[in-house]
Amino acid sequence: MARCITCGTDLHPERAQKYNYCLAPECQQKNAKGLTMVAIGMNKAADEFLILDDRTREELASGKYRDQRRGTFGPPAPAKGPSVPAGERRPPRSERSAPQPRVRRPARQPWTRSQERLALLYNEQGLRPSDIAAKLGISSHLATQIILAARNRGKS
Repeated sequence: MARCITCGTDLHPERAQKYNYCLAPECQQKNAKGLTMVAIGMNKAADEFLILDDRTREELASGKYRDQRRGTFGPPAPAKGPSVPAGERRPPRSERSAPQPRVRRPARQPWTRSQERLALLYNEQGLRPSDIAAKLGISSHLATQIILAARNRGKS
């Protein structure tokens, strides 16, 4: 019969298969070890939790659970751009060509000016977005977007 390593009481045979201490609060407090948990971002709605053991550490290091939103897990990605062959020297920054600035174009609105004017007119008359959408032949979501965009620009 196995005995508790802390107080010496007899252990139940099934408990003795996994643990070497009894269920007394003093023995559990002294011998029980907590588990380290790690949250893995799997999607926007929820995280998956794993026990952080050697296998999980290896999987995290290999990039298996790379966070799509942040890209922080796993080994660093190789540097982009041309690599300099061994033995050659990279030119100083002053001699390199400057990167071209990116030009950001404003997003195109999915409605016309006439649709916007009519939607604002109907809105001022007190019609709801669903009624405006029915009159213009568009979705109620788009009618709401038209009205909100105009308000944000200070037109109504």
